Amino acid sequence: METKSKKIYVETYGCQMNMADTEVVLGVLDGIGYKPTKDAASADLILVNTCSVRDNAELRAHKRVSELKEHKRRNPEVLIGVLGCMAERLRTTLVEKNNLVDLVVGPDEYRKLPKLIEDAYAGQRGIAVKLSRVENYDDVTPLRTEGISAWLSVMRGCDKFCTFCVVPFTRGRERSRSLKSIVEEVRKLSAQGFKEVSLLGQNVNSYHDGEYDFADLLKSVAEVDSTMRIRYTTSHPQDMSDKLIETIATHDNICKYVHLPVQSGSNRILKLMNRTYTIERYLGLMEKVKRSMPDASFSTDIIAGFPTETGEDHQMTLDILKQVKYDGAYMFKYSPRENTKAWDMGDDVAEELKVERLNEIIELQNGIAFDINQLLIGKNVEVLIERDSSRSADDLMGRTDTNKKTVFPRGNATVGEIRKVKIERANAQTLIGKLVPNMN
Repeated sequence: METKSKKIYVETYGCQMNMADTEVVLGVLDGIGYKPTKDAASADLILVNTCSVRDNAELRAHKRVSELKEHKRRNPEVLIGVLGCMAERLRTTLVEKNNLVDLVVGPDEYRKLPKLIEDAYAGQRGIAVKLSRVENYDDVTPLRTEGISAWLSVMRGCDKFCTFCVVPFTRGRERSRSLKSIVEEVRKLSAQGFKEVSLLGQNVNSYHDGEYDFADLLKSVAEVDSTMRIRYTTSHPQDMSDKLIETIATHDNICKYVHLPVQSGSNRILKLMNRTYTIERYLGLMEKVKRSMPDASFSTDIIAGFPTETGEDHQMTLDILKQVKYDGAYMFKYSPRENTKAWDMGDDVAEELKVERLNEIIELQNGIAFDINQLLIGKNVEVLIERDSSRSADDLMGRTDTNKKTVFPRGNATVGEIRKVKIERANAQTLIGKLVPNMN
């Protein structure tokens, strides 16, 4: 198959794991001559990397695939494919019934893409959606297109089986890469000039390669390059050990930003969710983390309108927000997913009530985040500059160690630098300030 100068365009939906998977796919296809393009119209191969965690992401992917079908009608030589979490769910509707795509490839089958593409050019439908107990792409070098921040997948799958979550069914069971291979990849990223690495897993702090746990991994990665920022996502309270807390607290370049999903403030709902902790245990854990890292920032996940949720349950969630005072939160209304245990519980909270409760959660959280950010006005913060601001070409955007988005006039700063910024004003999501002159 002649693939020289062929172009690939990938649209990625959903979480950071999907972003990291897209880089794995680009790495696999780079080996057969496919080069990434940001222009779908010029691509020979268009892939949609899907997410099935929430209904909205799935609907967006469906809509996008239908739009691409029209593009293919005008350009019959273009191959269209669907990747990721929705692959198994959509194989029937996208390929067998509606003939919308040429390829459907699940998250554990990306090594097969070169052969599947070859088959598709020969007129066959390329379908590979089996989950694996062992695949972790340990030996695949992801193709990264910029050199500031890198996503690095350290494990795949999840064994927690929260009743609302489809991940164990779309990404399979937990398996971890070796610590040695991850450290070596971080060394390469440091040599290439990357300034920040985010370690990824569906439940990253349950990482274990048979010998080393996540605290060991974080320590080893942090010691590769003391100037490189280390982040990780996402965590489960059950696996936030004392050893892990101490490791984060004692390494300056491990960012003091802790994302610890609580999901609900009600013990009854947490039990129905199979979250394996009580609110009392969660609050004790948060206190322990705050004592170890007084300057850390905190974020969480909240689900509004889980099956059987009452007004009292909802109030308990609001109370948790008030008590913990998170810097940020990812807040969603419950979205029933097939194959999960919650699907069988019935979606019995009215849609209007879900929206009402979600809006109340968002309003409260935004107020808390606004108040926290006001405390930074007049202070200097260190910012890793990531890119031009989307608001103005005259401004740059970066993030603090505590993951706060910061915007400031460009001055003499450049992308990739860590610079001090004096905060002049702030809203719930963004700090706004000016550069502090370098003292040389």
